[in-house]
Amino acid sequence: MFIIVGLGNPTPEYEGTRHNVGFEVIDALARKYNIDVDTKKHRAYIGKGMIEGQKVILAKPQTYMNLSGESVRSLLDYYKVDEEQELLVIYDDISLGVGQIRIRAKGSAGGHNGIKNIIAHLGGQVFPRIKVGVGEKPPKWDLADYVLGHFSKEEQEQMEEGYEHAVCAVKEIVTGNIEAAMNEYNRKKKEK
Repeated sequence: MFIIVGLGNPTPEYEGTRHNVGFEVIDALARKYNIDVDTKKHRAYIGKGMIEGQKVILAKPQTYMNLSGESVRSLLDYYKVDEEQELLVIYDDISLGVGQIRIRAKGSAGGHNGIKNIIAHLGGQVFPRIKVGVGEKPPKWDLADYVLGHFSKEEQEQMEEGYEHAVCAVKEIVTGNIEAAMNEYNRKKKEK
């Protein structure tokens, strides 16, 4: 079984913000694979289903970003999955261009507070993740204001493409092809 966690913040004022792209990818997966993510358990909204013959749980923690590890730890303990093999975390990354994705099998938090909290709760940083680019913070902007801001219309179109790539990457990863997903999506996008 795979637990696929998209990071974000609950409550309506955060919908559609840069920090909530993990939730957006979970919603896209839920639509594609007909999984209802509407059961409140483990401090998250979860939904059980199948992706390419693999049992999955889609999860959107409701703890706010900085406490995401509490929900992830609860899910892993309850379902007894191996975080190095069966956990996949999806979240925003300001070091990637808008809509780009990058897949890693492990790594540091890179300054992301949600990932910092997950690493603290798991006691390690070896778990697969998909980073979805939201673009670099403009000079002189406050980081919190930037990641809690909304996308422009043009950026939103790029993000939709990014969500679709993330959904395809999830399919590869849950079927045991993380290397193939990394080879496909970790390449630099060519400038048009």
